Amino acid sequence: MTENSRLTPGDPAPDFTLPDADGNEVSLSDYRGRKVIVYFYPAASTPGCTKQACDFRDSLAELNEAGLEVIGISPDKLAKLAKFRDAEELTFPLLSDPEKTTLQAWGAFGEKKMYGKTVTGVIRSTFLVDEDGKIEVAQYNVRATGHVAKLRRDLSV
Repeated sequence: MTENSRLTPGDPAPDFTLPDADGNEVSLSDYRGRKVIVYFYPAASTPGCTKQACDFRDSLAELNEAGLEVIGISPDKLAKLAKFRDAEELTFPLLSDPEKTTLQAWGAFGEKKMYGKTVTGVIRSTFLVDEDGKIEVAQYNVRATGHVAKLRRDLSV
């Protein structure tokens, strides 16, 4: 994975149709006309991913009031996503991308540093897609803790 495959503001957001925790298909195009935060995380029910998801959950009312929807995407299986959603009372869609095609299309899968080693995996990333389906904000290698608060500051929410 090279820097060239990363999305930047102004790029068209790669469309996707993925199943949510209940197996219902959700497409990015379903959100056309609205702004949506799409975030990619490595694994449901792990400490960092739980913290990040709960931060989105706890900020969801303010984000929605500002006209922003939220979608989380990971390579987890549907049953794991449903368990995670239910355990943490998450009220936004969690989508499953086990083939990692959407993760790759968004530049959110590839080489990353983890504990000083180079590994291949999910790159924790967050995007804001505008009403026309274009990338407005692209953030790679975000920290799980404090990220939602920083995002809200950046977006003045």
